[in-house]
Amino acid sequence: MRPVRVWQWSPRGLLLCLLCSLCLGSPSPSTDPEKRAGSQGLRFRLAGFPRKPYEGRVEIQRAGEWGTICDDDFTLQAAHVLCRELGFTEATGWTHSAKYGPGTGRIWLDNLSCRGTEQSVTECASRGWGNSDCTHDEDAGVICKDQRLPGFSDSNVIEVEHHLQVEEVRIRPAVGWGRRPLPVTEGLVEVRLPDGWSQVCDKGWSAHNSHVVCGMLGFPSEKRVNAAFYRLLAQRQQHSFGLHGVACVGTEAHLSLCSLEFYRANDTTRCPGGAPAVVSCVPGPLYAASSGQKKHQQSKPQGEGRVRLKGGAHPGEGRVEVLKASTWGTVCDRKWDLQAASVVCRELGFGSAREALSGARMGQGMGAIHLSEVRCSGQELSLWKCPHKNITAEDCSHSQDAGVRCNLPYTGVETRIRLSGGRSQHEGRVEVQIGGPGSLRWGLICGDDWGTLEAMVACRQLGLGYANHGLQETWYWDSGNITEVVMSGVRCTGTELSLDQCAHHGTHLTCKRTGTRFTAGVICSETASDLLLHSALVQETAYIEDRPLHMLYCAAEENCLASSARSANWPYGHRRLLRFSSQIHNLGRADFRPKAGRHSWVWHECHGHYHSMDIFTHYDILTPNGTKVAEGHKASFCLEDTECQEDVSKRYECANFGEQGITVGCWDLYRHDIDCQWIDITDVKPGNYILQVVINPNFEVAESDFTNNAMKCNCKYDGHRIWVHNCHIGDAFSEEANRRFERYPGQNTNQII
Repeated sequence: MRPVRVWQWSPRGLLLCLLCSLCLGSPSPSTDPEKRAGSQGLRFRLAGFPRKPYEGRVEIQRAGEWGTICDDDFTLQAAHVLCRELGFTEATGWTHSAKYGPGTGRIWLDNLSCRGTEQSVTECASRGWGNSDCTHDEDAGVICKDQRLPGFSDSNVIEVEHHLQVEEVRIRPAVGWGRRPLPVTEGLVEVRLPDGWSQVCDKGWSAHNSHVVCGMLGFPSEKRVNAAFYRLLAQRQQHSFGLHGVACVGTEAHLSLCSLEFYRANDTTRCPGGAPAVVSCVPGPLYAASSGQKKHQQSKPQGEGRVRLKGGAHPGEGRVEVLKASTWGTVCDRKWDLQAASVVCRELGFGSAREALSGARMGQGMGAIHLSEVRCSGQELSLWKCPHKNITAEDCSHSQDAGVRCNLPYTGVETRIRLSGGRSQHEGRVEVQIGGPGSLRWGLICGDDWGTLEAMVACRQLGLGYANHGLQETWYWDSGNITEVVMSGVRCTGTELSLDQCAHHGTHLTCKRTGTRFTAGVICSETASDLLLHSALVQETAYIEDRPLHMLYCAAEENCLASSARSANWPYGHRRLLRFSSQIHNLGRADFRPKAGRHSWVWHECHGHYHSMDIFTHYDILTPNGTKVAEGHKASFCLEDTECQEDVSKRYECANFGEQGITVGCWDLYRHDIDCQWIDITDVKPGNYILQVVINPNFEVAESDFTNNAMKCNCKYDGHRIWVHNCHIGDAFSEEANRRFERYPGQNTNQII
C-alpha cells in the first residue's frame, strides 16, 4: 500500500503566496476558494471507491476534523457548489446512499439546500454544522465535470492517494480478438491498472467471482467454462498478471468491493502454477445470441411476483414496478440499496445494478405502492423473495418511488449510427453503416413511413434517450457528402435496440420519394411524457343515454356518431350512447404537448374550440375475437391541466387561445357529459363485448412508454342496460390472463353500472 500524502502549506510558502497575490492581483472570487470568506478554515476532498479523479464521496475538514454530508434533500445545485469548491467547473451528477462507500467521523452537513449560484457551501441552508440524524450509509457524493476552473488554487483541496483500485474490467476472448460478435460473453478477465490491462490469477477463483464480474459487464448469470482448454491455451501465450487472491461473496456490485491483492512492482514470480482467470457469462433475453438461448431466457419465473422498469430513457433503467394481485405498483425507496437494485436488474436479464435510485428520480408512478423497506442479500432470484414490508397508504408516497440503473453488455450498436446536419448532437439526418469488413460504408434512410416508433429506436441506439420527433423530410439539414440511400421500408415496434433489428427492405430498396431531402431524421430528448388513463373512473362512470338527434348536430359535424346516423330521420329520433369519463394522467418526465403548433390548430365553430390533434383517443367496442362493432374517436377538444398534484402548478389552459398540453404530475379530465365523450352503440346487438380505449393511438406525440396507452374492460349489454367491469390498462395482466380475458368476457362477477 502506498502512503497517504496530504498536501499542506508551510508558513513560509503561505506568506510567499500572499505576497504574490498582492503583487499580481488575486483571481476572481469564483475561482479562488481561499479568497471566499465562507470557505476559510474548510478543506475539501473526494474519497471512496471505485471512483475516478473527478467523482467520489464529498468530505469536508472543519476544525481539524474530517466529515461527510448526508444525502437528505441533496440536489444537483448543491453538487454544483461543492464541485466548484473542489476546483471543477460544474457537476454532472450526484450520488446517494454511500455509493462510494460509507465515510467515518462526523456528518458535518444535513438537509443541505443550495440554489447552485453560491460561492461557498457555507452560504447554503442546512441544519447547521454537525447537526444531523443520518448515518454514514447516507453519505452523499458528487460527479464533477472533468474540467478544472482556470487559475484555481487548490490549497484547500486535499488530494488523498489511495492504494490501487480496480476501476474497469473487461472480458477478452482468448482467440479471435476483434472478430467475435458483440457482446463478448466468454474469455479472460482483465482489469485496467495504471500501466495498462492485466490478467487475474485464477488460483482460488470461484463461481462467486465470476458472478460479480459477469454482473459488472451486464450479464445476469454465469456458467462453467472448459478449464482444460484455457489451461492448454495459456501455456502458449504470454501473460501479464496484476491481480490475485480474489475472493468475492457473490453479492458485490463491483469487483473492487471483493477481497483481493495486487502484485507489487518487484514481484518477479507471478501466479506460479496458475493461469489467467476465465469467465463465461449468460446474456439476458435482450442480448441472447441465438434463438434457442432467447427462448430459454424469456420463460417467466413461476409465482405471483413480476417486475418491470418504467420511465427510463435508456435500456436497463427506470422506476421499479411490481405486479401484485394483477395490479402494478411501485416500490418505496426506504432502505433501497444496491443489493436490492441488483436483484431487480438480474431478474430482468441485465447485470448487477450500477445505481440504486431514490426520490422518484425516474418519475412518479400512479396507484398502489406495494413494497417498502426491501432488504435483499443480493442472492435472491426475485425481488419478491427479499424480506419486505407490506405498505399502507400513510407509509410512503410516490415522491419516494425507487428506481435502478443496471449494468448493460457492450454491443457496439452506437458505432453503426450517427446524426448529421443538426443544430446539436441530439438532432439531425440519420446515417447508418452497412456492409462487412473491408466494405463498410455510411448511407441514409428513406423517409417513407418513418415515424415516432422508428425514431425512438434510432435515438435509443444513439444513446440519446427518446425521440421528440421522427422526420420524413430533412431538406433543411445539410447532408454533407453522404447522398446514398442504403435502407428503406423501416418498420419498428419501438422496443428494438437498433434499427437493423426492425423490419426493412433488404438489398432491393423501394423509396417513393427520392433525393436526400426526403430522408429520415430525428430529434432526440433525454425525457418524454407518459400518458395513463385512470381505468377505475371509466368503470365507475359508464352509463347509457338515449340522446335526441336534434341535440347532436355538432357531434355529427365532428364525426362522433356511427355511420348509420347519416341516414337517420333528422332531427327526429335518437342515438344510443355509451358515455363515460376519462381522466388522463401524465406520469412522464416531460410535458405532453401537441405535435402541431398553434398556427395549425383547427377552429371548430360549432363547439367553439381549437383542435390541436386530429385524433387524441380511440373508443371501440370489440367482440371477444377482436372484431370491431362500434367505434368513436376524440379529437383533443383542448389539452389542459384540469387538476395537478399538490406540489405541481398548472401550466396549460385552453381559454383565450392558450397553450395546450398536460404538465408532468397533472391530468386532463373529459367528463362523461360533454360532447363526443361516448361511443355510439345504436347498432350494437345484445351480447358480451370488450370496451377498449386507446390514447395517442397514432403515436403522433412521443412517449416514454406506449404499452400503457390502451385500456380494456369487460362489458355485457342486454339491449337496455350495460354492465362494465374489470377495467385495466392493457399491460396489467400477464399474457395468459389477457388471453383468458379476451376469450371469456363477462364471466366474472358483474358490477352493474
